[in-house]
Amino acid sequence: MCDDEGERTHMRRPDIPAEPPPVSETERPWGGFRQYAHNQPVTVSLMTVRPGKRLSLQAHAGRAELWIVLDDGATVQRGDEVRSCHAGDEIWIAAGERHRLGCAGPTPVRVLEVAFGVWDADDIERFADDFGRAPAPSERS
Repeated sequence: MCDDEGERTHMRRPDIPAEPPPVSETERPWGGFRQYAHNQPVTVSLMTVRPGKRLSLQAHAGRAELWIVLDDGATVQRGDEVRSCHAGDEIWIAAGERHRLGCAGPTPVRVLEVAFGVWDADDIERFADDFGRAPAPSERS
């Protein structure tokens, strides 16, 4: 991967927002809706994490992510901060920021991920992984 954070920043595409895009809210007679990306190129994924499991601690140079928690019991790590999340919580993960999603509850948790930038599995830089996928420290430098 890259030698330092400066190089990771250099690899970042200019169309990746540094901050969460504005969210518009529209009321209708039947209720309403929130739009998180309006006519923007994004990749939307529905992630499901089983009880007691978690994703690798990772970062991406090529995309920023907005996570919308759908179920109680999710744990989210951003940088060194870990917090419990509930249905309806929204988490912005900037490009290059270390992050991880886990399930602390007795049932699976779902998180809707809206990725801004280019979604590419090769853009995952792992720092720690419960499944042995993290590279050795010598491979990260």
